[in-house]
Amino acid sequence: MRKLVFFLLLVIAVLPMQAKEDVTLTAEAPDVVVSGDQFRLTFTVNTQKGKDFLAPSISGFDVLMGPSRSQQSSTQIINGKVSSSSAITYTYILMAGKEGTYTIPAASIEVDGKKIFSNALTIKVLPPDQAAGNQQSRQGGNASSSRGQIAGSKISDKDLFITATAAKTTVYEQEAILLTYKVYTLVNLRQLYGKMPDLKGFHTQEIELPQQKTFSLEHYNGRNYNTTIWSQYVLFPQQTGKLEIPSITFEGIVAQQTISDDPFDAFFNGGGYIEVKKKIVTPKVVINVKPLPAKPDNFSGGVGEFTMSSSINAKEVKTNDAVTIKLTIKGAGNMKLLSSPEVKFPEDFEVYDPKVNNNFEVSRAGLSGTQTIEYLAIPRHAGDFTIPPVEFTYFDLKSRSYKTLKTEEYRLKVAKGKGNADQVIADFTNKENVKVLGQDVRFIKLGDTRLSPKGEVFFGTTGYWLGYIIPFIVFVALVIFFRKQAAENANVAKVKTKKANKVATKRMKLAGKLLADNKKNEFYDEVLKALWGYISDKLSIPVSQLSKDNIEAELTRYGVSDEITKTFINALNECEFARYAPGNESEAMDKVYATSVEAISKMENSIKH
Repeated sequence: MRKLVFFLLLVIAVLPMQAKEDVTLTAEAPDVVVSGDQFRLTFTVNTQKGKDFLAPSISGFDVLMGPSRSQQSSTQIINGKVSSSSAITYTYILMAGKEGTYTIPAASIEVDGKKIFSNALTIKVLPPDQAAGNQQSRQGGNASSSRGQIAGSKISDKDLFITATAAKTTVYEQEAILLTYKVYTLVNLRQLYGKMPDLKGFHTQEIELPQQKTFSLEHYNGRNYNTTIWSQYVLFPQQTGKLEIPSITFEGIVAQQTISDDPFDAFFNGGGYIEVKKKIVTPKVVINVKPLPAKPDNFSGGVGEFTMSSSINAKEVKTNDAVTIKLTIKGAGNMKLLSSPEVKFPEDFEVYDPKVNNNFEVSRAGLSGTQTIEYLAIPRHAGDFTIPPVEFTYFDLKSRSYKTLKTEEYRLKVAKGKGNADQVIADFTNKENVKVLGQDVRFIKLGDTRLSPKGEVFFGTTGYWLGYIIPFIVFVALVIFFRKQAAENANVAKVKTKKANKVATKRMKLAGKLLADNKKNEFYDEVLKALWGYISDKLSIPVSQLSKDNIEAELTRYGVSDEITKTFINALNECEFARYAPGNESEAMDKVYATSVEAISKMENSIKH
C-alpha cells in the first residue's frame, strides 16, 4: 500500500514538470565526414507523446538503415526535488558519397496536435585520403585524435605539422593583423607545448581560445587531417618595412601503440601505449608594413573604424559648479594607442586632467570596444561661454584616408552664485579636501621678553628703512621672476620638456603599484606609456609620430651619447617583449621596472636643449 501511494505521489509531481518543458526535435550528425564513411543521423524529440514522424529528403548520402525508433526515460529525486526526462530517438545509418557540402532539411513530428520541426544540418564530405594503405579515422567532425601508430614508427613532417598564417601580409602601420597557428595531425597527438616568439616591431594581443581543443577533419594536400586552431594573436605593427614573425618550435607528445607478443593479451587488452616526443617547427611569416599617408597635425594615432559621441552634464550652471563633458569613442582598431582628444574650455575655467575608462576586448578585427573620457572644468566667473566642437582624426582602413569626427558645440550660461563642486572634484580626482582647524585660543607667551623705554620712536631707525627697502627688492625680484616664468610658459614645447620627468615619475609610481599587485598587462602598458610619453615630451614630438629609428636620430641631434640612447631603446624593447618571454614573470617585471627607471634617470641627466 505504501509503495502504491509513493508511486501515485511521484506521478503527480512529475506530470506538471513534464507539461512545463518545451518540446523540441533535435537533429544531430557529424559536421565533416569522408567519402565512403558510415555515420549516424539522429532525430530526438524530448517527449514520448510524439507521433507521425516525417523524415526529410536525404540527398548526397546512401541510407543503409533506418529509421530505427528507441525510447529513453529517467527520473531523479535530489534533496526532495523530483526531475524527469523522456525522449524518442529516430536513428539512420548513412554512407557518405561524392565530396561536397550537403544540407539535410528539417524533419517534423506531431506532439499534442502541433507540428514540431527540427533544425537543418549542413555536412561537408571530404574526398578519400590519397595515401594508400592508411585507414582513416571514422570519428567525423567531432574527432579528437587521429589514427594510431605502431611503436617505433617514424613520425614525419607530413604526419604532424603546424601552420602559421597571417590574415593579411601587406598592411598599413598600426593596422590589425590576425595571426593563426593551426595544428594538422595524422597521429594520436596527446599534448603540445610552445610559446609565442619574441615579436619585434609589433604590439601583440592574444585572443582567448578554449583550453580544451576540439579537432575536426580537413582535406589538405591530398590527406584527411584532424585539425584545430591552437592559438591566435592580433598584431599591430609599430614600424614600417618588412617585419618578420619568427618560427616557433613546438614539442608534441604522440601516443604510439605497443603490440604484445602474447596473442591472448593482444586480443583481450589490445596492447599498451608509449609516448614519443616530436619537434615541430612553424614557418616564418613576413609582413610588409606600409607607412600611413602624411599625418595631419590633429591625428589621434587611431587606425581602424571609430565613432564618437559626447554629452554634457548641464548647460546652465552657477559659478564654482562642476561642468563635465563625456566623450565616448567606440570602434575597432588600435584602441589602446589612441591619444585623448582635446576639449578647449574657456580660458578662465579651472580645468582638471581627464579621466579615462577603457572597456576593450580582443577580436579578429583588433581591439574592439569603447573608451570613455570625462573632462572636468570649474567656471569661476559669470557669463555666456562657448565650448567648441571636439575633433577626433583617425585613419580609416576601408577608405584608406583620414577621417575627422566632430562633436556638437556647447553653449554654456554661467550665473553668479555660490555653486559647490567639492563632491564632484573629490569623486573625479579621489582627493580629500583640505581642512583648516580654528585657532581662536592663543598660547601664553613664554621665555625672555624685550621691553622698550617709553617714548622711543620707530620712525627713522634702521628697521624703519629696511621695512621699505626689503619689500621693494622682493617686488622687483618677483616681477622679473614672473615675467621670465610667463615667457617660458608661452613656449608649450619647453613647458612639456620641463615637466617630462615629473609626468614620467608619476606614471612609474603607478606602475610600481601595479607591479606590487602583480597586474601584468596593466603594468607593461603603464611602463610603455611612461617611456613613450617621456621621450615625446623631451623631444617635442607627438607619440603618434615617434618610432625607435627617429628616436635614435633625435637623441643624437640633442647630444645624447650612444650608450644612453641604447639603454633607453633597450628599455623599450624589454618592456614590449618581456610579457611574452618564458620564465619567472615577477623577475621579468622587476627587471623591466628597474631598467625603465634607470633609462629615464640617465636620459634626464644627459639630454640637452
